[in-house]
Amino acid sequence: MEWWQAVVLAILQGLTEFLPVSSSAHLILPSQLLGWPDQGLAFDVAVHVGTLLAVMMYFRHDIVSLFKGFIDTTFLSKPNKDGTLAWWIVIATIPAGIFGLCLNGLIEDQLRHVAVIASTTIIFGLLLLIADKQKNLVKQLTQMPLSHALYIGIAQAMALIPGTSRSGITITMALFLGYDRQAAARFSFLLSIPLILLAGGYKTYEMLTTTDPIPWSLIFMGAVVSCISAYICIHWFLKLIEKLSMTPFVIYRLLLGVFLFAALYFGWIM
Repeated sequence: MEWWQAVVLAILQGLTEFLPVSSSAHLILPSQLLGWPDQGLAFDVAVHVGTLLAVMMYFRHDIVSLFKGFIDTTFLSKPNKDGTLAWWIVIATIPAGIFGLCLNGLIEDQLRHVAVIASTTIIFGLLLLIADKQKNLVKQLTQMPLSHALYIGIAQAMALIPGTSRSGITITMALFLGYDRQAAARFSFLLSIPLILLAGGYKTYEMLTTTDPIPWSLIFMGAVVSCISAYICIHWFLKLIEKLSMTPFVIYRLLLGVFLFAALYFGWIM
């Protein structure tokens, strides 16, 4: 890749990892519409590290509280709301971990197609719109039972299907369960931490076992740019949903899905 291509891809990854608009739908555009080279495993690891650092920096106080609560609840017999939430995050991560290990090959070989991505972008965008129009979106994370954490975790596992959007489907499920937008987004972002760790670790293992050369300058650039763009995205998104609904993101998803179908129909895909 050229350096500017790496910057564009890192920005796309940083933004779309946390916005409910599907990162896979966006990362496919440069390579298949513009003929850009595949970014490779090493670059994938770099941008995952960048987004992980961003979400951990933004929620650093929450992470410290959750860690302390986890220790108190698990080892010191001092149960508290932070410890319970920490356990719910751990448990909610399990479905995606299992599905990822079992179905990763199938998904990579069979489902990374523009028609699939366009379809899921539209379908799950409409589900987000329906969920956001629910009444009584008032629940907070302190009210979350284990069953709700599992439902959201199962929804997160569905995000392995390209075009679904991990943040989009987890926020959608939380809204369907009655949580307000801030609580839904916060749980979605916190839930991303162990999943990005798992995905990044798996990709790192693949990278270490490959013989391909590693472009270290692009790797460093990708990590830094994705970290900055992801941090800005998280801050902006949480501020925005205080005032607006999810409708702008739904409209964007519908337009993107239609564009991908048009690109497929007219043969713009390389």
